[in-house]
Amino acid sequence: MHLLILLALPVILYLTKSILQLLYTTWKSPSLLSIPGPFLARFTRLWYFTRVWKGHFEADNLELHARYGPVVRIAPGQYSISDRAAVKTVYGTGSRFPKSAWYEGWKHPSPDRWTLFPDRNIKRHAETRKRFSSLYSMSSLLHYEEFVDQCADIFRQRLTEFAQSGQTFDLHHWLQCYAFDVIGDITFGQRFGFLDRGDDIEGAMAALQKVMAYGTLVGIYPEWHPRLYEPLSRFTSSGPAGRSFVMRFVAEKIRQLNETRKTQPQPQDNPTTPLKTQDFMEKMALARDKDPEKVTDYHLFMMGNSNVIAGSDTTAISLSAILYHLLRNPATWARLRHEVDDFTAQQQQQQPQITFKESQAMPYLQAVMKEAIRMHAATGLPLWREVPAGGATISGYFFPEGSVVGVNIWVAHYDEGVFPDAQRFRPERWLEAESGDPARLQTMNEMYMPFGLGSRTCLGKHISILEMSKLIPQIVRDFDFQLEKRTWETDNKWFVKPLDFYVKVSMRQRESVR
Repeated sequence: MHLLILLALPVILYLTKSILQLLYTTWKSPSLLSIPGPFLARFTRLWYFTRVWKGHFEADNLELHARYGPVVRIAPGQYSISDRAAVKTVYGTGSRFPKSAWYEGWKHPSPDRWTLFPDRNIKRHAETRKRFSSLYSMSSLLHYEEFVDQCADIFRQRLTEFAQSGQTFDLHHWLQCYAFDVIGDITFGQRFGFLDRGDDIEGAMAALQKVMAYGTLVGIYPEWHPRLYEPLSRFTSSGPAGRSFVMRFVAEKIRQLNETRKTQPQPQDNPTTPLKTQDFMEKMALARDKDPEKVTDYHLFMMGNSNVIAGSDTTAISLSAILYHLLRNPATWARLRHEVDDFTAQQQQQQPQITFKESQAMPYLQAVMKEAIRMHAATGLPLWREVPAGGATISGYFFPEGSVVGVNIWVAHYDEGVFPDAQRFRPERWLEAESGDPARLQTMNEMYMPFGLGSRTCLGKHISILEMSKLIPQIVRDFDFQLEKRTWETDNKWFVKPLDFYVKVSMRQRESVR
């Protein structure tokens, strides 16, 4: 009998805590009691955890709002919102809504191991972002274009080999190899080597996937993160072990950089040496040597770590989404190819590479990219924020301080009031709005948020845009593809990752090119 009581005690305590929390929230804001949602979500985070575990919460979130309306309870004190006005309130410039405790799952438990993405400290985040934003600006990244060209050349070579063999292959995997090698080149001045054979070098891709799954799920119960991290890190198959691997990898790259800088003359010391394009870490090391108090060794580690973790998956997913929707819509593919061919003929283009500047002169290409990423944003969970002191009124409800609210990018991108016929891939919607309906274009842009919004906009946004703008037109111009399955499977552990983007590729018949 006593044993049964002991076993039941944790459950009783948890239920008691949940009920007390519900009563307190209701007392602070009685109107919240009327917010609809799944029954279990009133009492426990387990409903949300289970749905996220299954890996399709982007679809679940759309269904929740279709069933319950613009505000839905998905856990005690936690609400998903689809109201357009909430986007500005929660994420707009000057917003005081900090990131919620969900982001704790993405941190190292040690308080001195903070990184930019999960940092909940608004002031510190702003200071760090301001310190390094110039390194991520589009003007700075254009100097890295040769790194992208080198990787694009190797990627096209791999496609040519698949065309010659007639082999079916997972295009998403190879796009991730491309994105991984690009971010390695840009960050460390050296490709990781994924494009050479397509191997998962040292299990880096698998490690990143474990990091994503762990951070996504433990963030729902962030109080467990400090307790779980160290024990789980001993198991190579765990998320903490994956994170430790990435951290060691970046630390070793920085160690090599420091050793090289000690033994080799720097450009400013030897003006007769031709200048080469400086990679990201070299620029940061110069800034550190110039002002060690402003840029520390930990800043090098932190930003390198962020580049590796966020710099491959998101771009690979977006590239996959663009090609997936193009292949499912042959008329769109043909129109884009026609635009690329026309531009190539007008420019008398002799080089296989298409420059970023040239890609910006292709309006249909830009519309295709934007529409594909609207339909398949890389991230598929609400961007959770905590209501600040004093509370906030959103969508007609008063949310007391500490409540957690969020808008899912997928929900924003499938808003029929903003994107009519939202389930349809139609790049023309962007061109039509741009040429004849500026008010609608403004509304569309306000709800278009694949890289986030406001002060938390993804710092690596321009890296991703650079990679996509250069590679997509080259692929469309030079290759033909055949989808093995018309509909792919995905798994959503923060990033909505394709699992079976299998294709066959063939060389385009050059006599058809004008």
